[in-house]
Amino acid sequence: MAGPLTARRVRFTPDSEQTPRDTRPPGRRRGARGHGKRKRTGIRRFFTWRKLLAYLAGLCALLIGAFTVLYYSIDIPKANAQAKAQSNVYKFSDGTILARTGEINREMVTLDRVPTGVQHAFVAAENKSFYKDSGVDPMGILRGLVNTVTGKGTQGGSTITQQYVKNYYLSQEQTATRKIKELVISLKVDQNNSKEDILAGYLNTSYFGRVAYGIQAAARAYYDKDVDDLTVEQGAYLAALVQAPSQYDWAVASPKAKRLVTRRWNYVLDNMVDMHWLDPAQRKGMRFPVPVDPEPAPGLGGQAGYLVDAARNELITSGVSEQELAAGGWTITLNVDPAKQRALEETMHRGLDGSAKGERARADAAATQGGAVSVDPRNGRIVALYGGRDYTRHYLSNATRGDYQVGSVFEPVRTAASLDAKMRNGATAGGLPEVKRAAGALGMDTDGGGFATKESVGLGLMGSSPLTMAGVYASFDHQGKRVTPSIVKSARRGDETAGPPKAVGDQAIAPAAAQLITRSLIENGGATAVRAVKRPSAGKGGVSDDKRAAWYVGYTPDLVTAIALFGEDAEKRKQIPLKNAGVQRVADLWSDYTGQALGDAPAAWFDFGPGSGMVPVPTETAPEGKRPIAR
Repeated sequence: MAGPLTARRVRFTPDSEQTPRDTRPPGRRRGARGHGKRKRTGIRRFFTWRKLLAYLAGLCALLIGAFTVLYYSIDIPKANAQAKAQSNVYKFSDGTILARTGEINREMVTLDRVPTGVQHAFVAAENKSFYKDSGVDPMGILRGLVNTVTGKGTQGGSTITQQYVKNYYLSQEQTATRKIKELVISLKVDQNNSKEDILAGYLNTSYFGRVAYGIQAAARAYYDKDVDDLTVEQGAYLAALVQAPSQYDWAVASPKAKRLVTRRWNYVLDNMVDMHWLDPAQRKGMRFPVPVDPEPAPGLGGQAGYLVDAARNELITSGVSEQELAAGGWTITLNVDPAKQRALEETMHRGLDGSAKGERARADAAATQGGAVSVDPRNGRIVALYGGRDYTRHYLSNATRGDYQVGSVFEPVRTAASLDAKMRNGATAGGLPEVKRAAGALGMDTDGGGFATKESVGLGLMGSSPLTMAGVYASFDHQGKRVTPSIVKSARRGDETAGPPKAVGDQAIAPAAAQLITRSLIENGGATAVRAVKRPSAGKGGVSDDKRAAWYVGYTPDLVTAIALFGEDAEKRKQIPLKNAGVQRVADLWSDYTGQALGDAPAAWFDFGPGSGMVPVPTETAPEGKRPIAR
């Protein structure tokens, strides 16, 4: 029998004193030796939230201190040496002088001479917060520094004050040091000068192209009037122009550039409406103000102006700023061979005007423009260029304009696209994506019209220039590697050098595809002109679908030349159908020039790899000891 129940004393403790039983293994229980609060190891011990905040505060203090030192150590300098601008000297490849340029065209004006609407147009285009900011855009400066350091370009979002400082006090170089100076000096200028003074300085120092510095020179160059008489529409165009003067100059702009500058012109006016500087109803009725044709600089008559412009544009594309180039002091040597240049000029002159007899024939000749570019396919050097009858009479270069349809000379590109796609993918292909890819890889602009449908591609309705097409066919000649024709051999100013990127680039299409294109052009196109040059040649000619252009692009292993004739109303500068230009006429120009340019030089032969033998060439014109391959 169970014993009597006995009371047991139970001790109760407050909740705060109760400790739950630790069921973890002894080695991992709290309090076990070496296993108290877990210690951070490695790099983690340096990055707690408190330490990160301390690091950030220290970094901010360091930056503020560094900026304070810079702020007090950098003074507003004297105006830069722009006023001491020198001439640029342009030379042929053999060192003989082609031309000298570089005269500064500037007339300073006070701000009260600039119409208020024109002032607002520039603020709306470049810096909407101009009247409120402290002269800098911190995020824009940071973006510019990062882009410069990482080599991603030179865009930066500078304010009007910063641009004025760069134009008036500093150089145009794109370095981190210059950008830091620009920031500090901009802050000081904004503190020491009124917004009106800064805006006047900006308008008087900006470069507008056509060798025009300042708003007054620009008004004269583009609208043949004083700045006092500019309309809001004209002011908006000049404000849009500052971003890229050479590209956006209406007289020489490509179709794509005209679309871009028109879009920017609209952007300026729309910003003016947003800022309540322009009435919406007035804005709605505004039309784009086409500027007048430029007055070419003296000393650039004949072909000199076309050659100088081509060199300038190439240097600007390669990274030399327009203001830096316009400031002068450069010695620029071209790849152009004087003998080949003379041969091309004489050939084109005879072909355009030499046979024009009678009033009607002369009128037809005047309505025909010619352009040509000759390239060494082995290195991409432009050895001759013909831009028109005379730079002072026809400012727009027919060698570089891209507004005429190429017609059937685009056919080899379409065929190359199909061959290349088949070799890459192992299947028959040749649709629009493949054609656009191949055309772009070969150097053509595929953003314009002509690439939208199979029909437009089949008819060659896209626009292009003799310069571009010479590069495309040079790529066929160079085993499918992209050849970008280059006119600049070297550019030097003191210890400074500049130049274009490498002319021969990556593989655009498969080598075998390029070889097949060359073979087909030897057999089908080269015979048109081969008897005259008495050497292996390949080529393709055609008339555009709208009958406004006739082309022939031909090549030997060591010379590629694209020649085009364009129909243009001599007075209105509008495209018109050609009166008298068939494929044979252009092919004859090509063979006449090629025969002169290569002269008695030994015939070069196309290389199709081991075992390919010689290329086909008519037996009666084949050099002694050479036989055409069997077909």
